[in-house]
Amino acid sequence: MEPDHPEQVSGAALTPREVVAELDKFIIGQDKAKRAVAVALRNRWRRKQVAPDLRDEISPKNIILIGPTGVGKTEIARRLAKLARAPFLKVEATKFTEVGYVGKDVESMIRDLVEASVHMVRQEMESEVTDRANERAVQRVLDALYPSTPSDGSAADQERGARTREKLEKMYHEGHLDDRVIDVELRSPGGGPPSLQFLGGAGFDQMGVNLQDMLSGLMPKQSSSRRVTVGEARELLVSEEASGLVDQEKLSAEALRRVQDEGIVFIDEIDKIAVAGKDARGTDVSRQGVQRDILPVVEGSTVTTRHGQVKTDHILFIAAGAFHVAKPADLIPELQGRFPIRVELSALSTEDLRRILVEPDNALIRQYQSTLSTEDVTLKFDDAAIDRIAAMAAEVNSRSENIGARRLHTIMEALLEELSFDAPERAGETVLIDAQEVERRLEPILADEDLSRYIL
Repeated sequence: MEPDHPEQVSGAALTPREVVAELDKFIIGQDKAKRAVAVALRNRWRRKQVAPDLRDEISPKNIILIGPTGVGKTEIARRLAKLARAPFLKVEATKFTEVGYVGKDVESMIRDLVEASVHMVRQEMESEVTDRANERAVQRVLDALYPSTPSDGSAADQERGARTREKLEKMYHEGHLDDRVIDVELRSPGGGPPSLQFLGGAGFDQMGVNLQDMLSGLMPKQSSSRRVTVGEARELLVSEEASGLVDQEKLSAEALRRVQDEGIVFIDEIDKIAVAGKDARGTDVSRQGVQRDILPVVEGSTVTTRHGQVKTDHILFIAAGAFHVAKPADLIPELQGRFPIRVELSALSTEDLRRILVEPDNALIRQYQSTLSTEDVTLKFDDAAIDRIAAMAAEVNSRSENIGARRLHTIMEALLEELSFDAPERAGETVLIDAQEVERRLEPILADEDLSRYIL
């Protein structure tokens, strides 16, 4: 049986083994977590293959990732969504408040996910009409340079005008007119009603959105004349024309479908709203209230957005937390049941930190080398230096707060601070970082425990 939207499930159609291989390009270790999200993604493809009467009964198996900060929880979810080309949103559970209190209500995560999906679909649709948008933009630029001859003009005038526009169009495509200044009419981005914001309980932010949409429909469309170069006008006009060529109803319908069938919500710091122990009082009561509000969204409910209603039944929720104090069992039972898959991520070892420096496609050392190459500085590391950097990061993590791979960023910044500052004056040089240079730059900081707490 063919899926309903085969063109949109290419990422989800990857086998779990292929998904893990793709994640391995960017994330070191954490094989259990990679396998869990790979199976969750594959299950979406499987659901699309079953009979329609059973398809709606198959719900996603939501996941809780348990592990300290900096071990790859967020990155796994983010890379999974990018691989599947799925709408993705990361939220922090601590940002939400219980219904009736000032703050963000939990349904706002679905509204934000819809906006992310609309942005994604709009980019795709605009790319499909780029050629037509370019043609329209060219004509608008030519109109600004040399207006068309009136239809009631003589045949000679019309022929002369057509030849002139042909010459200008050729010069335009060759780039000879890019510095010419022209006046163009553009839709004013700020021409609508002022932004409305409400302070109050849940639902007031959505009320503001609805009122703003209603007022924007009543207000006349405004445009403004801008004096820009032809090169600048090209980008502005192509963007405006592409936006006008997109069917807004199809855009909204496709964005809503993707959210409902392929959306991924990553709820970070869910352990912060768990209540350790049996007795709940004070702020603990509010935490449990947030859990109760999250429950219907995760279970499956209908959320009203500015683009239409969204059913959350088949959105994949991935929650994450360190769970140092509270445990997953401290979540309310109903919410525990909606996250049947629990994966514990391990802390990063010295070897893991070393591999993070050199192996991923976006390896940290490769990032610094590429950044400094813009200053014509060639940066090299020998193996001993890389080993020492990883060992220092592991040592600092063990002595102070364990922030995982993020410690490598602080180590590298301290190591390369002087070179980064002097790079413009050292153009053309090749700089080799060896173990002795690492010791010289970092050992004094590492030896002073109080100082290392502030710098590393």
